[in-house]
Amino acid sequence: MGVVHALQFTFGIFGNAATLFLFLVPTFTFKRIIKNRSTEQFSGLPYVMTFLNCLLSAWYGLPFITSDNILVTTINGAGATIELIYVLIFLALAPNKQKGKILATLLLVLLVFAGAALVSLLVFHGKNRKLFCGTAATIFSIVMYASPMSIIRLVIRTKSVEYMPFFLSFAVVISCTCWFTYAMLGRDPFIGISTGVGLFLGIVQLILYAIYCDKKVLTNKSTDVSLEMDNGHSNVKLHYEEKQYNQSNHEQV
Repeated sequence: MGVVHALQFTFGIFGNAATLFLFLVPTFTFKRIIKNRSTEQFSGLPYVMTFLNCLLSAWYGLPFITSDNILVTTINGAGATIELIYVLIFLALAPNKQKGKILATLLLVLLVFAGAALVSLLVFHGKNRKLFCGTAATIFSIVMYASPMSIIRLVIRTKSVEYMPFFLSFAVVISCTCWFTYAMLGRDPFIGISTGVGLFLGIVQLILYAIYCDKKVLTNKSTDVSLEMDNGHSNVKLHYEEKQYNQSNHEQV
């Protein structure tokens, strides 16, 4: 058992490092936002939802919920702090209409987390408490890991990996592999299910990268894409707009 625990701790450390990298990826986006003093077309909602996911996962890892999961609490506590900073930047620089939506969502997220925490403490005990908290954390983790589906659809549609960075997909696979192994060694089905989904989607992205990395599609369309990512663990938001140039000089309104 000592060897198993040592291996689990080692994979947890590597998982923490890989996940921290994923949390810090959006700093490039926010550097642009701060420089331009505008949130442009970026959405702040993914960061609010990832903030909730981190809070629930950090709560799940606490000793009075589960045992030997302090590394889960550590990385998700750090993730919650990072995501909250992103959200505050959005609140400071977003237009008033968008700012109102983000603020309302943030307040709802805090209420949801506070409610879940109180219910877990006052209503559930022992294994039932672990089941309740683990289920909540798993649901939001799967939602977060499933967010890259928009990128996968774009790659298949355009037959191009221009907007799917290889190292980002590779980091998702490494992070999920570490946490999936961590979960299997610790026999934790909740962490195992969510990271298993993330691992599968990450592998799909790498396969698509191998298929389309050397292919380019020539079309008469101009594509304007802005990409941002945050998870899980992790999160991706894609804004995709196609403009067709099919007007002639002889057309009049």
